[in-house]
Amino acid sequence: MKFVSSAAVVAALVGSSLAAADYEFNEPQIMKAGGKVIEVESPGYAAPCLADVDGDGIRDLLVGQYSEGKFGFYKGLKTEDGTLAFAAREWLKAGDEIAKVPGMW
Repeated sequence: MKFVSSAAVVAALVGSSLAAADYEFNEPQIMKAGGKVIEVESPGYAAPCLADVDGDGIRDLLVGQYSEGKFGFYKGLKTEDGTLAFAAREWLKAGDEIAKVPGMW
């Protein structure tokens, strides 16, 4: 079962500016990436993180995946109005392999 996580909403709280020093909190909203709502699996231990993972100067979104230890990678996109948008999810990779964190449970 999938659900919209509060983690995805928390990620939406980061302000629209692309500069790291300009963080501000906005009203919570459902986040979309590639035109789809960002979902995580139950029980929702997603721990989202905004960071410039690919080094292009735009923050990307990483969202943990509980059962298999994978990380959803949502590439940050620059928009005309300066807000942060995200591309559709890909799995974070280490080389050619999907990166996984060993299970804790």
